[in-house]
Amino acid sequence: MTLATVLLAGGESRRMGCDKATLILDGIPLWQRQLALLRELSPCALLVSGRQPPAWLPPDARFVADSLPARGPLGGLAAALEALPATHLLALAIDLPAMSAAHLSTLWRAASPGCGVLPWLGDRAEPLPAIYPAEASPIASDLLAGNDVSLRAFTRALEAAGRMKRHLIGSPDANLYANLNSPGDWQRHATHSEPTHD
Repeated sequence: MTLATVLLAGGESRRMGCDKATLILDGIPLWQRQLALLRELSPCALLVSGRQPPAWLPPDARFVADSLPARGPLGGLAAALEALPATHLLALAIDLPAMSAAHLSTLWRAASPGCGVLPWLGDRAEPLPAIYPAEASPIASDLLAGNDVSLRAFTRALEAAGRMKRHLIGSPDANLYANLNSPGDWQRHATHSEPTHD
């Protein structure tokens, strides 16, 4: 099995009020931190998904435009899966400041041929980060053509097709999945009193 990774950075960040990717955490922008996590997995390809290439795109990352505009993260996942040069894709959201490379490695080790890994925290699925098999590509494309483009619908379809299995997340790792949606969320993670960006 081989692994490629994608950083999903196409959100509009309306509630945050600025581009989440450029928020500064421990002296570095969030996009730089997240890409560093993905590099630790030694992927065969490092992808960045969004509506347009970000100004911060590093030389070692390849930009993949969302399959369809305004279709949420599924548009980014579908595009990355279509361009996938590996058997599996690890997809990471830009707004998970507590995520660790060690945890991502644990998810990757749980994958199997033709089958991805869906973190399951309490009574809900956590589709980002998650491992998606190359076989998920046609399912993503089919959903994009319909009305329900939620990641919930996507992961349910993958589970039903036997292309994704659940990976239970214990309480010690629950904090890794805390995401940033508002300035209040950011203040709980940042060392300064207000969100800043470069």
